[in-house]
Formats: sequence, C-alpha cells, structure tokens
Amino acid sequence: MSAPDVPPPAPPDGGETGLAESLGHWSPTRALGRAVLVVSVLLFVAVLLRRADLVVLAAPFALGAAIGVWRRPEALPAVRVSVASELLSEGRPVQAQISVGNTDPIGYDLVVLRTATSPWLRLRHSDRPYVTSVASQTVADIDLEGEALRWGRPALGPTHAWAVAADGLLVSDAGVANARRLKVFPVTETFDAVEAMPKAAGLVGGHRSRRPGEGGELAGVRMFAPGDRLRRIDWRVSLRTQELHVAATLSDRDAEVVLLLDVLHEAGRSGGIQGARSVLDTTVRAAAGIAEHYLHAGDRVALLEYGFRARRLRAAGGRRQYLTVLEWLLDVSAQHGAYEPSPAAFGPHTVSANALVVVLTPLLDTRAAAMVARFARAGRFVVAVDTLPPDIPLPVQEGWGTLAGRLWKLDRDNTIGQLREHGVPVVAWAGAGSLDEVLRGVSRMAGGVRPGAR
Repeated sequence: MSAPDVPPPAPPDGGETGLAESLGHWSPTRALGRAVLVVSVLLFVAVLLRRADLVVLAAPFALGAAIGVWRRPEALPAVRVSVASELLSEGRPVQAQISVGNTDPIGYDLVVLRTATSPWLRLRHSDRPYVTSVASQTVADIDLEGEALRWGRPALGPTHAWAVAADGLLVSDAGVANARRLKVFPVTETFDAVEAMPKAAGLVGGHRSRRPGEGGELAGVRMFAPGDRLRRIDWRVSLRTQELHVAATLSDRDAEVVLLLDVLHEAGRSGGIQGARSVLDTTVRAAAGIAEHYLHAGDRVALLEYGFRARRLRAAGGRRQYLTVLEWLLDVSAQHGAYEPSPAAFGPHTVSANALVVVLTPLLDTRAAAMVARFARAGRFVVAVDTLPPDIPLPVQEGWGTLAGRLWKLDRDNTIGQLREHGVPVVAWAGAGSLDEVLRGVSRMAGGVRPGAR
C-alpha cells in the first residue's frame, strides 16, 4: 500500500544528542522528545507545588518511554529488490518486488520505504513512499508493476527503508538496497530487403555469388569433366551433341554486413516506445531490424560505433550473434567531442572489401559525411541511411532563428548531394523495404569496375 509523501522522522537537536549516540543505529523521534518534555514538566511542577498526584500522572509516560527504548530492536531492516525478468523489450510489462525483512526478535511497528526509478520505467506509485508492518523475523513484500518505455539499461533503485519501533519513539538508520539494472532491448523495426548483395564472400550461404560451384543458380552448360556429379548431366544437350555435358551453377555464399552507427550527436527528444523518436532511437531500432534480417538469412553481421569510444562487435552469424547485437546496442550513447574520431579506427582498411557497409547517420556533422566519403573512395560498398526523424521541429520564431534553420537544412541537403556524387546512395529510414532499390543499385555497380577499388 502507498502512503502520503511524508519524510522520515529526524532525530531532535540539542540535549538529546547523547541519547541518540547511545542508541546506536536508532534515533529518537519527536514523539520521544514530547514524552520526555511532558514527564519533565510534570515532575518540575510536582516538586514546585509539592503535589504527589502529578508524579503519579507522569509515571505512565516515563515508564512507557523507558520500556519502549529498552526493548528496541538492534538490527536494521534488510531490503532486497527483485524483478521477475531482467530481460525485457520496449513496451513490455515490468514486474518487480521490494522485500523488507526483520531479523531481530523484536518486531517493527512499521517500515517506510522509498525507491528511485529510471524515467524510462513507469511503475505504479513509484514516486511515493510505501508503508508496511514487519513482525519479528519475517519478511514483507511490496509488488511493483509497470512497463518499460525505452531501450537501454534503466535502473530500479536504490531503495531505502526506515523502521519505526518502540511505539513510534525510535526510528532506525536507513537500510539500503543497491539499484538493479534491467536490460530493455529495442523493439525490432520491421525490415525486409531484396536478396541482392554486392558480393557474397563466404563459403556457404543464401546469396548467389559470381563464382561457379554447388548452388541453385544456373550459370550455363559445359563439357563433362572428372569430378562432376552425374545428377548434373544435361541429357538433352548431351544427346544432341553426342558428348556428355553438365549444367554449371553458381555457388550460394553468405555475405558480410557492417552496420556503422554514427553517435556523434543526439537530436530530438525521446518519448519512449509510445512517443516521439530521437536520432538514437531511430538508429538503434533500425540497426536491430537490419541485423535481424541479415542474420536470419544466414549472413554475418558486424557493428561499429562511430564515436570517441570506437566500440566494435566482430562479424559473426546465427541467433547467438543476434542476442549479442541486442546487448551491444543497449550501451549506445551520444559521444560529443571537438576532434574527429581516430581515422585509424574507422578507415576503409578496417572493413572487408566484399562487405556491405550500412552507415546509420543523421548527417548532422561534416566529420561523419567525410568518413562515409572515405569508404566510398576506397571502393567499399556503402549505403547511408538517414536517421534524422522528419518530425524534428525547426525554429519557427521570427527573426534569425527561422533563417538559421533554413540555412542549416540547405547545408544538409548539399552534404547529401555531395555524398551521392561520390556514389553513396542516401535513403531515409522508413522500415520495411527501405533499402530495396538502393541494394539493387549497389549490386549493379558491383558487377562492373569500381574506380579506386582496392
């Protein structure tokens, strides 16, 4: 149950400091101060007026306070925060529990708990303190329910618990439970693409390569040679030419896809799964969708973070790599700096010549545009995905604000045009089918000679 937002009792000042020190982890409340004040006044008046009845009247107050302080608990409340599952996805329900235990043989009158929560965890009544009673050597549980609003590692906690004992005369120091970090995976945006790939470089896979081998794509008919399988014999051509001929096929191979995430800047304000998208929201969710598509197709996927941390995830395939990609994306954050990230960490030599490089960038910084152009000049197959949400508002106030916004937009359009002149297709992220036409064009380009390719 929840209680009004009342701060925990504070120990009184002045002459009761020595009493607070003698109580150890327990501090006197204002109720104890009032009890001592009433007893002192009654005894003073009884001595001054020589009235024994006032002493009898003060005795219950003094005796009750003394017994309560003497029979106080020694142990602080033990607090633990647990969650039903630490692996969640955006928009999914969160079920947590705060457990407060009393290991002392004397019970607590009540316990006041307060927990801190991430703004991306919407938990019912988490902004208010909770009150419960805990008997001796028992545990009381408080259930919290809500939902996860955004990808990342939101924290639940730390949680503080104050116990009140001795009929409200004493309050304990806070028992603390450390914060629990949850893993909230991004919602995979629906993505599908054509099977066209610039080059398929692996040994096996689902893409048609340009090398002869065992596959399903017919490459032509040739003379039978030692080592050819009998089931490959083309009997129609063989009967017509009176010589054995076999059907030649192209091998099916996998491809390597490198997702390069531009994290130099964040723009827009994230509203979680139900609100507006920021640049990082679009980047992370698009990366998750693209990685899922190509890993499901049997390809190998690698991730790079274009920023000052230079994080990297090696290329691999399979479901295990997909889970690793989701975990890797949880730590994506904007990295600001005045200088350009090290060219040695993001040069074309760091990417295979046969890999498809998908750059997820808002194109807000000329450093990112220059990096994309370097990959293109080196002959890499590059596709730039514009992750700047179209609904980010520009300044609309009168004066220089509106003019500056228009100039910035024109400059950004010029940057996109220059990238296209370098042979880099730039497409805005729009979910399923976003890269179909672009991949077809890149595959056609891969069939010819690319200037500057190494």
